[in-house]
Amino acid sequence: MADIVDRQTRSRMMSGIRGKDTKPEMVLRRALHARGFRYRLHGKGVPGRPDLILAKHRAVIFVHGCFWHRHEGCRYSTTPATRPEFWAEKFAANVRRDRAACDALAELGWRVATVWECALRRPNQVTATCAALVSWLATDAPSIEIGEGDLAALDD
Repeated sequence: MADIVDRQTRSRMMSGIRGKDTKPEMVLRRALHARGFRYRLHGKGVPGRPDLILAKHRAVIFVHGCFWHRHEGCRYSTTPATRPEFWAEKFAANVRRDRAACDALAELGWRVATVWECALRRPNQVTATCAALVSWLATDAPSIEIGEGDLAALDD
């Protein structure tokens, strides 16, 4: 299947996809800040350069896009029809890099939270996600993963 736009347009579109200060990340940052949490952003000396670093809690938070980081079972984790081999390798590399970063953080004694983009789409989801993170920070649990499906389980 051919792309619907030319190479230059596709290149411009793809270069506009940001890695930092994304909308889901900004929404979570505002919600945590409003609850009194203070954090560092994108720490260069921390493996994986997490989106948020809460040194007081020895915890880091990654805000992952469901598409790019392959949120398993998520409706937003689609695969493009064009060049499927390219996308499969790209996504596999992203997942490997994420796993390696989490392993390195755990070895250094950091606690790791992964918040998926789908859990930050609506205001009530942001509130529930923030509440889940606050509860997790109060424990000694080494990790937490929060997606849209996890929020539904919390409501039960």
